[in-house]
Amino acid sequence: MALLDKDGVRLTVDDSVATVTLTNPAKRNAQSPALWRALAEAGRSLPGTVRVVVLRGEGKSFSAGLDRQAFTPEGFEGEPSFLDLARGSDELLDSTIAEYQEAFTWWRRNDIVSIAAVQGHAIGAGFQLALGCDLRVVADDVQFAMRETSLGLVPDLAGTQPLTTLVGYARALEICATGRFVHAEEAERIGLANLVVPADELDAAVQDLTTALLAPPRDAVIETKALLREAGSRPYDDQRSAERAAQARRLRDLAGLSD
Repeated sequence: MALLDKDGVRLTVDDSVATVTLTNPAKRNAQSPALWRALAEAGRSLPGTVRVVVLRGEGKSFSAGLDRQAFTPEGFEGEPSFLDLARGSDELLDSTIAEYQEAFTWWRRNDIVSIAAVQGHAIGAGFQLALGCDLRVVADDVQFAMRETSLGLVPDLAGTQPLTTLVGYARALEICATGRFVHAEEAERIGLANLVVPADELDAAVQDLTTALLAPPRDAVIETKALLREAGSRPYDDQRSAERAAQARRLRDLAGLSD
């Protein structure tokens, strides 16, 4: 069932699995503010039955990043150009970027597990969108790159924290500052990719992972995800306490004693 199909984004839902597809392969799924708003709307539109969200891109590339039209004086029709935004107030610029970031942040909600199925180019905003997901299954032709610095910019679409968490500060700095490509073998070795498969096996591999994620009881996965997301920022004893509290909730639920 299609719940959304606009501005280069399609959301379909089949019971507990939602699929968000980037649908502009002719432009290698280049991104725009309208696409970002559609992605944010997709997140708000998810039914409560959804447990797994798969993000994919049509065609040979996942997403080649921001559409370069954004940097032209005319920008996108009906949108302020980036040059116009730069001339505006600090408050307007901050609020506009915050709105753009909403497309990249909802994938880590505790009530879902998100999987990016990535093939071909995942550059700049495309890289950051893949980083927004919990898990990444990639084709052996994948090319990740953070090219913002080559344009005199910084990665600002919520990708710096997950990248640093996955690969460490030094490697994240090197990847971002040089803008070089990270290919499939390295992506798997350094933790960017959970799994690398031949391109023609990408959909099947994502389906297998989705099936495995749906096997445990939903509440156990939700509690576990919440624990793991906070583990890096909590002191050890606080994390132990959080584990005890979560397990108490699960045991009471299993015993039929929850409120």
